Amino acid sequence: MTRCAVFGTGSWGTAFAMILADAGCEVTLWGRRKELVDAINETHRNPDYLPHADLSDRVTATTDPAAALAGAEFAVLAVPSQTLRENLAGWAPLMDPGTVLVSLMKGIELGTAKRMSEVIQEVAGVGPERVAVVSGPNLAGEIANRQPAASVVACLDEAVAKRLQKACHTPYFRPYTNTDVVGCELGGAVKNVIGLAVGMADGMGLGDNTKATLMTRGLAEITRLGEALGADPYTFAGLAGMGDLVATCSSPLSRNHTFGTNLGRGMSLAETIAATKQTAEGVKSCESVLDLARRNGVDMPIVEAVVDVVHNGRPTQEALAALMARSAKPERR
Repeated sequence: MTRCAVFGTGSWGTAFAMILADAGCEVTLWGRRKELVDAINETHRNPDYLPHADLSDRVTATTDPAAALAGAEFAVLAVPSQTLRENLAGWAPLMDPGTVLVSLMKGIELGTAKRMSEVIQEVAGVGPERVAVVSGPNLAGEIANRQPAASVVACLDEAVAKRLQKACHTPYFRPYTNTDVVGCELGGAVKNVIGLAVGMADGMGLGDNTKATLMTRGLAEITRLGEALGADPYTFAGLAGMGDLVATCSSPLSRNHTFGTNLGRGMSLAETIAATKQTAEGVKSCESVLDLARRNGVDMPIVEAVVDVVHNGRPTQEALAALMARSAKPERR
């Protein structure tokens, strides 16, 4: 039986632990709060994040990272992206030499503008063949109800991607393999920023034309950045690109969309943060995505507008007007 450790007891970490167990793996969830860990072990549910999802008996929880990692073939990382470096520095020495590190995180590191797989390789001292990424339209609340969904498991080593695919394939969760780690990570990280923009449009009472425009031009921005960094442009037409973007921009279950909606309704950043119980990755990553784009000479006006609203206090109406006033060009990426 495949042993897996999942670091992070939030919604997506718990849902992915459920997937792995339903696929036949033995799973240990690591959490920092003993009371939540005890509740998971006693009730086979996560009362704080997915209270209605029944977890298999093959899922146990612990606050001890060494116990979670003992014999683990896959170490799944599901913590907020800006905390990864510090957390992984403590966990990496506990891992077996052959453990594959799997990123569920969809962010870009502030300050370094590095993708999560790059941070993992640097901190854990491993090669790209031991780092995999899971990305796609995977709203945890729907997956917790075991509704059909698909995703992409990406690794530079295709054999590793296929091993992970087998470990998380269930009747309701269909994983596809890919070797384009860069494209999958960028699709997952930047779609959160576009989700904020679409949420703002919703909050302002704007209609489907506006939202479709933001999604389509947002995808163009994602693709431009991806191509500049060597990603396969076809990746952005698939689950890790368009698929994830549509789910994030359309669903009320999306944290980033909800966060943007509150801003569009006129709530301040502090009020919106106070009303948001879980991490909306795009709020911090919008700055690092813009940093990454500027380092590579890529124009990303929607991302820039989101940064202006979220971090510079620019009114949403003013940011939208500035986007609409940009000079028109032929419709190319």
